Amino acid sequence: MDYNTSNLIIHPQPNINDATLITRVTPQLAGWEYLSMESRRLPLNAEWQSETGSSEMAIVIQGGLCSVKSSRGSWESIGRRKNVFDGLPYAVYLPPHTTFTLIAQSESVEIAAGWCPAEEDHAARLITPADCPFEIRGGGNATRQIVSILPPGAPCQRLVVVEVYTPSGNWSSYPPHKHDVHRTADNGSLLEADLEEIYYYKIDKPTGYAVQRVYTSDHRIDALLMAQSDDAVLVPEGYHPVTSAPGYTTYYLNFLAGSAQSLANMDDPDHAWVKETWTEKDPRVPVVNLDKEQLT
Repeated sequence: MDYNTSNLIIHPQPNINDATLITRVTPQLAGWEYLSMESRRLPLNAEWQSETGSSEMAIVIQGGLCSVKSSRGSWESIGRRKNVFDGLPYAVYLPPHTTFTLIAQSESVEIAAGWCPAEEDHAARLITPADCPFEIRGGGNATRQIVSILPPGAPCQRLVVVEVYTPSGNWSSYPPHKHDVHRTADNGSLLEADLEEIYYYKIDKPTGYAVQRVYTSDHRIDALLMAQSDDAVLVPEGYHPVTSAPGYTTYYLNFLAGSAQSLANMDDPDHAWVKETWTEKDPRVPVVNLDKEQLT
C-alpha cells in the first residue's frame, strides 16, 4: 500500500445505520494484517452487541459508566471517569469466540475497542484503574505519561494497549522510534518487534490538535498529519513522533499487534542523542492518577 498524508489518518465516519459509531479502522482500510479498532459513543441505556470471532479484544472505557455481559463473564458498573482527562481507565479483555453486549448506564458512554487475530484462549477479565500502572517517560519538553492497560507480558496473545498523555507544547513518542522489523540478539532476546499501531486521539479542548509525523529512513513514507479528537493515525511502519499544540493537552490510545506481544523498538539514530540532554521531568505530569476518578 502506498501510504501518504491522506490515508494514514482516519477521521470520524458518521453512519446513519450505526449511530453510535465514531471512528473505525479495519485491516482492509489500513492495508495491514492484524489490527482493527472502533470507537463508539452511546446514550443512556443504548447497547452495543457484537462478538470477537477469531480475535482477542480490549474494550477501553474512555468515559461514563457501563456494564458488559458476555459469554465468558459479566461486569456491572464499569468506569468512573467522565472523560479520558478525568482519571485512569477501566477496560475489559475478551478472548476469541466471545459474544457480548455493552450497555450504557450513564448519560453518555465513550468506548474504544481494539482487536486482532488470536489462537490462544486467555481468560476474559476486567481491568481496573488499580491494574493500570503508569510511568513518566522522557524529559524536558518530551516528558509524557504512559498508562499501561495491556502491557507486554499481560495474559493475552498479541494485543498491547496503552494510554499516553502529552502536556501542552510537549513531544511524545520521542526520540522518534520504530518497530517494523522482528530482530533478536544472539542470546535470543528481542531487540525489535514488527508491530502495527493505531493512535486514537482525544484533545482536552474542542479546538485542539496534535501533529504527528510518520516516516521511514528512506522517505518511502513521509507524512505530516494534524490529528484532532476522534481521529485515528495509522503506523504501519517507520518512525512516528507526536507533538501537542501549545495550550492543549493531548491524549492518545495506542493499540498494537504484530510479531510479538512486546513494545521492543529502535530509536532513530539521527535523534537518539537528545536523551542525553534531559535533566528533569516536566512537573505537569502525571496528568491523571488514582485521585482523579469519580463520575459526577
